Amino acid sequence: MNKKKSNLFNNRAFREKIFLQSLLVGLAAGFTVILYRVCIEKADEYRDAAYIFLKNNNFIFTVFWILLLLGIGLTLGFILKKEPLSGGSGIPQIKGILSYQVESNWIRTLISKFIGGVLAIVAGLSLGREGPSIQLGASCGEGINKLFAKDKLREKYLITAGASAGLSAAFNAPLAGIIFSLEELHKNFSPYVLLSSATASLTADFIAQNIIGIAPIFSFTAMKTIPFSIYSYLILLGILMGILGTIFNLSIIGSMKLYEKLKFIPQIVIPIIPILFALVFGFILPEILGGGHILINNLTIIDYGLKILVVLFISKYFLTIASFGSGAPGGIFLPLLCIGAIFGAIYGDILCAFKQIDQSYIKNFIALAMSAYFSAIVKAPITGSILITEMTGSFNHLFPFMTVSMVAYLTSDILKTKPIYDVLLYRLLKKRSDVTVNVGEENKIILEIQVSIGSKLSNKRINEIDWPPDTLIVGMKRGDNEVIPKGNTIILPNDYLMVLTSLEKAGKVNKEISSLAEEMK
Repeated sequence: MNKKKSNLFNNRAFREKIFLQSLLVGLAAGFTVILYRVCIEKADEYRDAAYIFLKNNNFIFTVFWILLLLGIGLTLGFILKKEPLSGGSGIPQIKGILSYQVESNWIRTLISKFIGGVLAIVAGLSLGREGPSIQLGASCGEGINKLFAKDKLREKYLITAGASAGLSAAFNAPLAGIIFSLEELHKNFSPYVLLSSATASLTADFIAQNIIGIAPIFSFTAMKTIPFSIYSYLILLGILMGILGTIFNLSIIGSMKLYEKLKFIPQIVIPIIPILFALVFGFILPEILGGGHILINNLTIIDYGLKILVVLFISKYFLTIASFGSGAPGGIFLPLLCIGAIFGAIYGDILCAFKQIDQSYIKNFIALAMSAYFSAIVKAPITGSILITEMTGSFNHLFPFMTVSMVAYLTSDILKTKPIYDVLLYRLLKKRSDVTVNVGEENKIILEIQVSIGSKLSNKRINEIDWPPDTLIVGMKRGDNEVIPKGNTIILPNDYLMVLTSLEKAGKVNKEISSLAEEMK
């Protein structure tokens, strides 16, 4: 077994296979997500044009539009009934697959998510493209493994590669795609995760920018460098966004629970509820429909005024909570960035009104609020900072982004806010026992788990640990070297343990050993 382990993890052939297959995943995910992105943008255009047309034409067209929206609502309900994993963001589902707690049919998920995501935007739901893009990319990675590798060991690396490529293609942000996989999906810096995610993410971004020619969705160029004299306002903004992020997470979960209480309404009809809200807003405030990237761009060039900004903030917040809580296919990534941007504009306007900052810095506060709000909700401050930094086109602003993001992260941590995608995964597993893995004992899997500094495993001998039943430590990686594990082998911080177990128990074993390997709080 040790010889086989060495061949799998330490020789050049394994790394080359991961690289080449991740390259293929990047190509597949890149083209898939770009097609999805184009469809989403066209859906935004046609929907906005429809509401302009309806305001100036016969009432009969409005009736036809309402019937069309009701049909879309029923179609979304049907999709969710047939393929439950296509609902919501998609990121919790990926986290569940990577931890061997969820099993999916990649082709059904891919098709359902693609169609459902586009229809949700046509209907005007306040949902984002990024979660579906990440899930579409991950499905491509799973499909590549099923079609070519057929290797459970490599599957999680290829799924991760696809997820990175999905985020990269969705936002033209390859670095954010890489960091997201490390910080959020795996929460460690495995060299194989880094290799696969970097390869696929850069490939997808190359396709988007150089082959297809798609430009970034945000335009935050020509931002001025913030002087240290106003950094106190960044700290205050970070605190406020940390508090608002906590409220947002509670609102999302509260909305989901509220929909669950509507047992007298058939589940297939539930998506119609937020669609009716979107219909009303379509006639009175169409700016808040969809993900919100157009509104974000407009905030940087249009002075809406404080009163309108407050109306936009409340309305976008409400529609996002109502849309996502229904379980319709779509993410919260882009809507939460939009909500953060609106609050940043409000914050900047207030500071300008009291002569605390120059109006030219409002664009900075819009971008800073986006980064901070993301960090507070997702609890991934590095990803948030890098994502918005890539959008600005300059790393000169990285320090203020990191500052406000860390303050927001710490504030939400003090308030005991859990990462939204972890909470959503817990709800998924609790609600849908049928998606947990259930296969025969003869199927085996090797888990890769990093040992953190100060964990219960750190500086302990292997035979001193009470390991879960039916597990075997078959290998250890220490830097670039492999250590053959023995009973008296001492586990050091930053070691990678290779744990053999059955697929049936992989989810439970991964959770138990990961808790032992995490830094004690």
